[in-house]
Amino acid sequence: MNKTIAGAETKRSENQTVYSILVIIGLCHLLNDSLQAVIPAMFPILEISLGLTFTQLGLIAFTLNMVASVMQPVVGMYTDKRPMPYALPIGLTSSMFGMLGLALAPNFWTILISVIFIGIGSATFHPEGSRVAFLAAGTRRGLAQSIYQVGGNSGQALAPLITALILVPLGQFGAIWFTLIAFLAVLFLIYIAKWYAQQTAIVSKNKKQQQRDYKNKNTVSRAIKSAVIVLIFIVFARSWYHSAISNFYAFYAIDGYNLSIAQSQLYIFTFLLTGAAGTFLGGPLADRFGKRTIIIISLLAPAPLAIVLPFAGPVMAIVLLGLIGFLLLSSFSVAVVYAQELIPGKIGTMSGLIIGLAFGMGAVGSVALGSFIDWIGLTPTMIAISFLPLLGVLSFLLPSDETIQSWYA
Repeated sequence: MNKTIAGAETKRSENQTVYSILVIIGLCHLLNDSLQAVIPAMFPILEISLGLTFTQLGLIAFTLNMVASVMQPVVGMYTDKRPMPYALPIGLTSSMFGMLGLALAPNFWTILISVIFIGIGSATFHPEGSRVAFLAAGTRRGLAQSIYQVGGNSGQALAPLITALILVPLGQFGAIWFTLIAFLAVLFLIYIAKWYAQQTAIVSKNKKQQQRDYKNKNTVSRAIKSAVIVLIFIVFARSWYHSAISNFYAFYAIDGYNLSIAQSQLYIFTFLLTGAAGTFLGGPLADRFGKRTIIIISLLAPAPLAIVLPFAGPVMAIVLLGLIGFLLLSSFSVAVVYAQELIPGKIGTMSGLIIGLAFGMGAVGSVALGSFIDWIGLTPTMIAISFLPLLGVLSFLLPSDETIQSWYA
């Protein structure tokens, strides 16, 4: 009788959404990604203060994104086997030392080492932060992941403000103020880690049950592998298009609409702002209408808008970018939850894979798209990438939410 009551209490607690934890982990995501945003925001400052070349700046960006992306699934796989609640504050401590090094760095190699520390911190934070959101989600996994991910999107969107308000007046040394941001995140994450540690018993129990269920259903393994491959293609299409707009559309607007650098930033800000809104609303919509449905809509709905964008006028382009950003990013958090439920015993691994893949694809995309622009020109490249969202047609190959649930019933 006591075991029955205890089981009922545990099940009820698992179904409750812990909003306080979600808000704090979302805020920490904002702080973490604002630290990352400092690095590209510093490029004009570093070019002057240290005399860095564009090749060196590109290597800094590539190093950050690759360390932050490649290590994410590795961290996720390890913590799936051995949960490490205090990896979260330890990771942000690494970022804090990285920011200190960035502010004081006398040369390129010191900058690169500092960036590696920041990348390690980010790679540790993202899969474990996503796991915390999963644990605190209860039955509202889409909403929980949206709260978590919108914090990161908001942090990334702070780059123009960081440049204008801090780095321009204070220079390279201004980055030292962000050690305080990192320290604040560490304090929040110590609190999160204590809560996470209390959940380890439930995590261990669920993991064993989910792994047992999976082993008893080997017939679905091929379908799972196919779904993961499709998800990778979807992340590729979204990340490359996002990279093209956020990194190069400002140049397209300057050339095509005769705008100043400041005026061109309005287009990027619109895209990023509506993308953050889409990230937030996509999760609750997925809870209601299904994750597969939102993934399909998020790529196919903006496809015709993306194709029209290169030929639009300056006013219509802002409207189109707002719509595209909202629709395209509405599946960012949803894809993470879909992957987690696809292989439920590997929460950290799947979170690290999908989020890390987005970082990695974005890094490779920046280099590749820059090469395409040098090769065939800015306008042909922007026209070519406008067809990327059409790869969303592959999302029809994904198994439905009901099918995935039936695999583990």
